[in-house]
Amino acid sequence: ASLLQRFQSTLVIAEHNNETLTPITLNTISAAKRLGGEVSCLVAGTSCDKVAQELSKVQGVAKVLVAQHDVYKGFLAEELTPLILETHKKFNYTHICAGASAFGKNLIPRVAGKLDVAPVSDIIEIQAPDIFVRTIYAGNILCTVQCDEAIKVFTVRGTSFEAAPTSGGSASLEKLTPPPPVGLSEWIEQKLTKSDRPELTSAKVVVSGGRGLKSGENFKLLYDLADQLHAAVGASRAAVDAGFVPNDMQVGQTGKIVAP
Repeated sequence: ASLLQRFQSTLVIAEHNNETLTPITLNTISAAKRLGGEVSCLVAGTSCDKVAQELSKVQGVAKVLVAQHDVYKGFLAEELTPLILETHKKFNYTHICAGASAFGKNLIPRVAGKLDVAPVSDIIEIQAPDIFVRTIYAGNILCTVQCDEAIKVFTVRGTSFEAAPTSGGSASLEKLTPPPPVGLSEWIEQKLTKSDRPELTSAKVVVSGGRGLKSGENFKLLYDLADQLHAAVGASRAAVDAGFVPNDMQVGQTGKIVAP
């Protein structure tokens, strides 16, 4: 197994907003380190030098690859995939991964399809470079999967791996030339819910409410408590279906996965 690990090389696709790294990328780097071998990170954006610098200090990252172009506005899978394929062609990775967020779930299946391999989604454990554990049947069964594809392509459940330390690393930076734009789709805009509370999926404390609160107004009780505890606020599916709160607060099988 140690001989196998020596020849591993993993590409982590970094998720960010051109200013800061999304926390799930740090959990994905921790997962990648368990594979053995060298870990590289790909940062693609419109002006992401700051993120690349941040990533170069993360422990366990050997190389940060940076691609900047206006076409990466909105991080469309149609535009990022050719860049990932070109990068893979150049460096010949054994593993390509991203966090199992909306970004990763949108991107990784397309990358796998273009490479003609089957992706492994939402892994919670790595037992060997080709053996992964993931949940099925709403988390009631743990499924151990042996992947015999030449290139292992997978998404990582962030809550199952510790975040990699953000200091102590000294990765080299390398600029990539972006491939020509595909032009299949265009990013117009996104409307984000703004909140001073922690993001639900990475929060250390979560205060959650259900149909027992009886109305959206009563959720204010939870908001006040959450603010005192520096916590995120979640909700059950019943509360969301009843219209008490927006669906981005839903926790569980059809919502967000939390690990407070």
